[in-house]
Amino acid sequence: MKRSRTRAGRQSLAWRILLSTSIAITLLFAITGWAVQSYAARVSQQSLEAEVKISLRAYEALWAVRVNDLAAISRIMSSMSDVRAAFMTHDSATIRDTAGQLWSQVSAQDASFLVLDPAGGVIASLGGELPDLAGTDALLKAATARFPAQSSAYVAWDKHLYYVVLTPVYVQTATEPALLNVLLVAFAINDKLALEMKKSTDGTDFAFLSASGVVATTVPVAASRELLSGMQSEGGTKRQVVAGTDSLVLRTPLTGPDGTGAGTLYIIRSFAGPTRVIMELRKNIALIWVLAMLTGILLTYLLTKRILRPVETLDRAAEEVTRRNYGHRVPVETQDELGRLATTFNAMCDSIQNARDELIRHERIATIGRLSTSIVHDLRNPLAAIYGGAEMLVDAELSPEHSRRLASNIYLASRRIQELLQELVDVSRSNGRPLEMCKLLEIVNGAVEPAAGVANAQRVSVAVDVPADIRVMADHDRLGRVFFNLIDNALDAMPEGGALRISCSVEPGSAIVHIEDTGRGISEEAWQTLFQPFSSFGKKSGLGLGLALARQTMLDHGGEMWADRNMAKGARFHLRLKAAASQPLQR
Repeated sequence: MKRSRTRAGRQSLAWRILLSTSIAITLLFAITGWAVQSYAARVSQQSLEAEVKISLRAYEALWAVRVNDLAAISRIMSSMSDVRAAFMTHDSATIRDTAGQLWSQVSAQDASFLVLDPAGGVIASLGGELPDLAGTDALLKAATARFPAQSSAYVAWDKHLYYVVLTPVYVQTATEPALLNVLLVAFAINDKLALEMKKSTDGTDFAFLSASGVVATTVPVAASRELLSGMQSEGGTKRQVVAGTDSLVLRTPLTGPDGTGAGTLYIIRSFAGPTRVIMELRKNIALIWVLAMLTGILLTYLLTKRILRPVETLDRAAEEVTRRNYGHRVPVETQDELGRLATTFNAMCDSIQNARDELIRHERIATIGRLSTSIVHDLRNPLAAIYGGAEMLVDAELSPEHSRRLASNIYLASRRIQELLQELVDVSRSNGRPLEMCKLLEIVNGAVEPAAGVANAQRVSVAVDVPADIRVMADHDRLGRVFFNLIDNALDAMPEGGALRISCSVEPGSAIVHIEDTGRGISEEAWQTLFQPFSSFGKKSGLGLGLALARQTMLDHGGEMWADRNMAKGARFHLRLKAAASQPLQR
């Protein structure tokens, strides 16, 4: 049982190490995985922000190319002598024919071309159709403010958004330049432009919104309207769900001719790609964690077995020590802490063995001393009585009555010596003597009869209540000696009189004898060593071996002997004996 508990303890120690390692690896990977994922997410967002800003710069660069082309074409046309001559005629047909011929030759842009008079009236319209030119006055005012330089701006006309370039055509008079006409080139913002920009920026989505709604977009129109709920600051980015996809959105205002916003450009970059990368990263981290856990547990198990092997050796050695095998030693295989522990354990075993041998030697000497002292003390009085009585019989002329008294004293003294010698014989007697079936009542009466005279002299009543049909397997003489010692102790505890009662109760397979007196009882000091040899508290004579030998006799008979500690007065001893199988066990 102890062995199994020890093995369980070793296994629990190994499992505690494995559990601690698993928890440590799990926490380490959890922290590392969280850090890696956070870093990856942060890098992905920074990368997307950079891509969005690059897309904005790509849009600005592409737009600048288109605007510069339109502005250059308009500037060239405004500076040509033929155009100036046609504009000076103020004839609509002449202006339309001249401008249309030149526009078709120099422009490859998908743009609309208008020739306006200084008041904003349309003289000619080329290259496409334009809606009602509401807000032309603001355009002309802006162009006039910058005359003779070109001006450009975003303009929202009839739910459409255009980028417009105004180029003044003027002649130099004697005092100052005179405005002849204004060339208006308008480039429509539409889905075709948005798709073209998406292709040129490797998948970045664009959405152009004006006050009237969505103008052009590469995402669904409903998703584009979701952008209006965003709170991005101008030039800043915000993470927002667009068309059910987590995205990063950059908002840029489109400035009108009067400096106010004519519309808004949203540049959208989806997190779908980085999310897939992060999910793949999580999957790889989980796979690495599983492999690391299995590898860590395996390595921990192997290392634990290797580390705990010396501990197991020490554990087995400790078990040997508990079995009083103090000669067992632990091999010292290393010079580390476990090796030093094994050396210390061996030194401890040497110390215990030496101390045990020394204790045994001292105990033997002390036992011999106590035995000698007890024998000398107990033999001195009866020997003195024998010596004195014999001397008086030899040297003096005594009357027959006096001689009989002296002879009686010599007899009692010699009997006392015989009893002491019998106790010494019982100490060394072997318990291998065969048992025989005996009547319990005969054994008890055999012990009571020799003590009857002392009981009468001390006015002690003796009552025996033992059924005559109870038989026990016993050594008649040794068991009778047990009862005699207990009766003698009871009488010794009642010098002024009392009562002694011997009764018996039966149980299945056993008989229990109860010996109870009304004497002074057992002192608290005596309880500590009640059944130990040489313990004779309160007795004037004896070796102190009676109770020790009595209990050992009961153990040799397969029974037990104990005392009742809860007695208010007197003492009560109980003796359990194996009853003969053939007898009826009943009162």
